[in-house]
Amino acid sequence: MAKTESERAIRALATTWYDTLAEERREHPSFSEFKTWLLNNHYSHYLHFRSRMGADYDAEMWFDDELGQNWRR
Repeated sequence: MAKTESERAIRALATTWYDTLAEERREHPSFSEFKTWLLNNHYSHYLHFRSRMGADYDAEMWFDDELGQNWRR
């Protein structure tokens, strides 16, 4: 999987996943819950790309950026 393709997909899927959350769970969206959702919905192939820091690190960074969670970094 190309890293740029994964980034586009992860960002879009983060928003899709977030929109399914109950209102009370939206305050602090969890990357680990999102990752589980990816695995359960057959999107885990987007987490397989080459990265210096590691695919999970980059995916979590895109997730945080997309959902306005950069303050956690």
